[in-house]
Amino acid sequence: MSSPLQKRKLMSEINVVPYIDVMLVLLIIFMVTAPLLTQGVKVELPKAGAEPIANEPDHPPIVISVDAQGNLYINIGDDEDKPSGAEKIVSLTSAVLGKRPDTPVLVKADRAVPYGNVVGAMVLLQQAGAESVGFVTDPLDTYPVPE
Repeated sequence: MSSPLQKRKLMSEINVVPYIDVMLVLLIIFMVTAPLLTQGVKVELPKAGAEPIANEPDHPPIVISVDAQGNLYINIGDDEDKPSGAEKIVSLTSAVLGKRPDTPVLVKADRAVPYGNVVGAMVLLQQAGAESVGFVTDPLDTYPVPE
């Protein structure tokens, strides 16, 4: 005879279908937004056989980009994809180097840019207090193959 106070057996199964649906929606969202997260200035880098620089993820290097038209960009601040003036580059770079003097400073210039524009960017970095400046290049094995 069963009494009304008899314990009922607990259901120990978990329905995972809603979790799979959520996972698939998140996967689609990440796949769509990932290409939008990569920002930067398009430059065609010169080729050089150099070793890569060790990069600390929590302290990225300061990168001054010079595009083919000679516009300067800096990877610090909210408007990384807009050209920056000399005063802004000097002030932002000196602020970062004031807090962390060991921050790597790099110049990324298009190969079509006149040498004088690259030197001008280096002069701005020197005015900001950068003691050494590195160059961003592509590896030698990425030269286009003549057809």
